[in-house]
Amino acid sequence: MKAAISKTYGGPEVVTLGTLARPEPRKGELLVRVAAAGVTTADWRLRAAAFPGAISAVAGRLMFGICAPRNPVLGSDFAGRVEALGPGVTGFALGERVFGFRFGGAHAEFMTVKAAGAVTKTPDGLTDAQAAALPFGGLCALEFLDRFAQLKPGERVLVVGASGGVGAYAVQVARALGAIVTGVASGESLPFVESLGADHVVDYRQTDPAKLTGPYDVVFDTVGALDYTRAAPMLAKGGRFVPLNFGLGDVWKGRKARRNGHAQILKVNGDTKEGLDRLVELIAAGQLRPVIDTVYPFDEIRAAHAKVETRRRKGAIVLEIGATATGG
Repeated sequence: MKAAISKTYGGPEVVTLGTLARPEPRKGELLVRVAAAGVTTADWRLRAAAFPGAISAVAGRLMFGICAPRNPVLGSDFAGRVEALGPGVTGFALGERVFGFRFGGAHAEFMTVKAAGAVTKTPDGLTDAQAAALPFGGLCALEFLDRFAQLKPGERVLVVGASGGVGAYAVQVARALGAIVTGVASGESLPFVESLGADHVVDYRQTDPAKLTGPYDVVFDTVGALDYTRAAPMLAKGGRFVPLNFGLGDVWKGRKARRNGHAQILKVNGDTKEGLDRLVELIAAGQLRPVIDTVYPFDEIRAAHAKVETRRRKGAIVLEIGATATGG
């Protein structure tokens, strides 16, 4: 099968298209013929070993490969069709359209996923590209705002990086949860952020996000622009600072946050079938829509990586890997 392979750390140029043996599903697994896959910030960081913070850089190398990527095939968001069923799999049928999240392996024509994991049936109304654009940003936004921050109706939330791969979903999820949303993005992206449902928008080139006064009940920083010290003045009493990116040094700021009547929430989100099903429910209710910046052919994967690395995009970056379905 054709696969995108990274044998060393570096820029987009280290990603090459090659041939690997097609995997076979083991007990409890599906074999998926991949039609579309996302290229995310996580893929960029893993490909380049661009882990935020010195301590995180060391930990990242230990986890993912000291001198080279331990898993040479990146990609986590996927959409496609069930090609084969491993022993004991129920609830899925051959040829059925599915989408989901599995850490690594999606940038290939075939991949195996656990049937009990983060994979579910693709709604008829979604194209494969739209389905592949959902899991990374959608699950992250849902987990951080709903489960971790426990965002409540009527609360005020600030989303920093509101037009990006996570932020574009955070605005929508926050609105679906009944919050009053302020989105921070570049000036040219503000109409887009408003179209997602933001009540207020801020151009970070004109106004430093750290100078906003709020007060906000939740500050969700999706791009690493703030730390608790900078976010504290804009938080209401009982406010929660929720950074998507953080280092070991941020852990000690939690004590200061508690003294100030705030909470600093440092978490890593899980990815589950239940989360995907919740996203599907929000889509069916008209409260969430997939957001795609650009769809690239598989052989232009280096361009897709380069686009992600600019950190200037409106939604997800998607690869078209195989024959795709257009939805119903």
